Amino acid sequence: MTDPKDSPPLQLLEDEDDLSESASGIDLELHDEAAAAPESVRRGVAVIRKHWKTLPNAPGVYRMIGADGEVLYVGKAKSLKNRVASYTRLTGHVDRIARMIAATCSMVFAVTETETEALLLEANYIKQLKPRFNVLLRDDKSFPYILLTGDHASPQLTKHRGARGRKGDYFGPFANAGAVNRTLHVLERAFLLRTCTDSYFDNRTRPCLLYQIKRCAGPCTGEISSENYAELVKETRDFLSGKSIAVRERLANDMLQAAENLEFEKAAQLRDRISALSTIQGTQGINPRSVEEADVFGLSEQAGQFCIEIVFFRAFQNWGNRAYFPRADKNLTPAEVLDSFVAQFYADKPAARLVLLSHKIESQELLEEALSARAGYRIEIAVPQRGEKKDLLDHANQNAREALSRKLADTASQEKLLAALAAAFGLPEPIRRVEIYDNSHIMGTNAVGAMVVAGASGFMKQHYRTFNIKTPDLTPGDDFGMMREVLKRRFARLLKEKSEEVQEVNGERPDYDIATDSYVPVEKPGADPDAFPARPDLVLIDGGKGQLEAARAVLEELGVTDVPMVGIAKGPDRDAGRETFFVPGREPFKLPPRDPALYFVQRLRDEAHRFAIGTHRAKRKREFTKSPLDEIAGIGPARKRALLLAFGTAKAVARASLEDLERTSGVNKATAKLVYDFFHETSG
Repeated sequence: MTDPKDSPPLQLLEDEDDLSESASGIDLELHDEAAAAPESVRRGVAVIRKHWKTLPNAPGVYRMIGADGEVLYVGKAKSLKNRVASYTRLTGHVDRIARMIAATCSMVFAVTETETEALLLEANYIKQLKPRFNVLLRDDKSFPYILLTGDHASPQLTKHRGARGRKGDYFGPFANAGAVNRTLHVLERAFLLRTCTDSYFDNRTRPCLLYQIKRCAGPCTGEISSENYAELVKETRDFLSGKSIAVRERLANDMLQAAENLEFEKAAQLRDRISALSTIQGTQGINPRSVEEADVFGLSEQAGQFCIEIVFFRAFQNWGNRAYFPRADKNLTPAEVLDSFVAQFYADKPAARLVLLSHKIESQELLEEALSARAGYRIEIAVPQRGEKKDLLDHANQNAREALSRKLADTASQEKLLAALAAAFGLPEPIRRVEIYDNSHIMGTNAVGAMVVAGASGFMKQHYRTFNIKTPDLTPGDDFGMMREVLKRRFARLLKEKSEEVQEVNGERPDYDIATDSYVPVEKPGADPDAFPARPDLVLIDGGKGQLEAARAVLEELGVTDVPMVGIAKGPDRDAGRETFFVPGREPFKLPPRDPALYFVQRLRDEAHRFAIGTHRAKRKREFTKSPLDEIAGIGPARKRALLLAFGTAKAVARASLEDLERTSGVNKATAKLVYDFFHETSG
């Protein structure tokens, strides 16, 4: 991210490029107005000045570090010395920069050869370290691609996500898996390429159902010659590469020729393929006529929040769009947010040959150079003002506005529901974080506990947690014991994190409160007041009075007495809407049938139940597929694979003699003895 533009009180710092040699002699003594600067800011400036003295006039990346080792901010610079000098002023900073300086206890620097390298390194650091004073790209899932494989005599057409290590042609990105699946479905009808795996393909003795319904040419059993299948592969590659008009014209000519030769069945098949191509081109939304390949970034800002909508165009087709809601300080301008976002977005993704932006960004030329060097061809970044490109950008901006409006509306509704929940349970303070706990097991086996978290933004899935039940003497099926273990582990960890915050911060000792016999934590400089809290304001327990009492006992044992807890007992016949609520100090009660708070609680409980059941099933599935070889220390995936290839099954490995094990390719004598001893001891 480019550094925020501070209003410079020193004339020497107005222009980095024109900074004279005398800048190194800037008077670092306190100014008269420094008395107005808070002590924390003066302390942070002193730290920065100490590092500034030895910095070179070279490009690079700097990191500002907090008291607990947290990376607060990552920035790049054409000249590290000149850039860091802008933080050595005591006054004149916007609130965000002042908080950042106040929280700085150390700095780390990385010098690069060029400013382009600094840009790429900065984006990587931000994505890895997630500094809270940077613009952060959230929900950064990989995009799916369509892969036309190149490592098989009969190429496969399939969906691909992740590292592009397999040989073949990749087409994308698509905005989501649904867009890929719809496109693949139509491509199957249009080009009849196989979508099965290589192992499935190699073991066929007769055509599968896809051949029968005319969605595959049947290369597995020789229903089509290799030459004709290669022609289908070429047509598919041409279509996905943007030569769709030429492909359709060629198919139309073939259809007319087949009709003239009275080959009506072949003509009908070609007609159906042309119809499929028309479908895929007609359902892509806005399809440009003059833009073959582009990534379009539209940005909208409302109420201090930002939404960036990205629309992907490939082969003159709209391949979907995705909305992002980056975490950014409300004092940043849209151009600054977009500048940082685009650099992070392309840190691990290929860029289109044309990138259209809604705002002109400061690092446009630098980013063009970096992306072009990595791609091996020229990439253009532009802010269109007219024509079809401007229409595409307007479409992205409109989607961004609508997506942000929906998110703000959902957040407002969620805040109302949290307020209703607080009122229903008589809580004096508003709820910012609510945690819901549930257990899942089958007669005590594969038991897991689950914690689901919700806040003003809805379900906070990044804060979900699972707990493998570890208590050895727990009676199978003891739900109370499971709940005690889960809550003890959760809140013991929370207390440990809180005690670490109480430790010395920037050389200050916390105050001791005699009345409460505890230390008062020192407030961290630069703490984000809008950050999602780590401590819950309400805990919901999926269970009745017994579960609630077990949970209360655990928290009292840990000394946690200020977290409200509510037990939710299912109604008769487990009917939704007839739940009974247990709150300490109150008689059990029910909420009115149409109370919004009741519906909200049901959603929370159902989500906890879904998450717990899903985790339990995943654990149970892993147990089903677990091999005894996994329990042998020193046997990794490669040696396990060698043993299974040689003997077929783990049982056969257990029955094998030491001599047979030693003769196994990829297994040395020491490993063979290890395996033999393990099964020998196990068996008797």
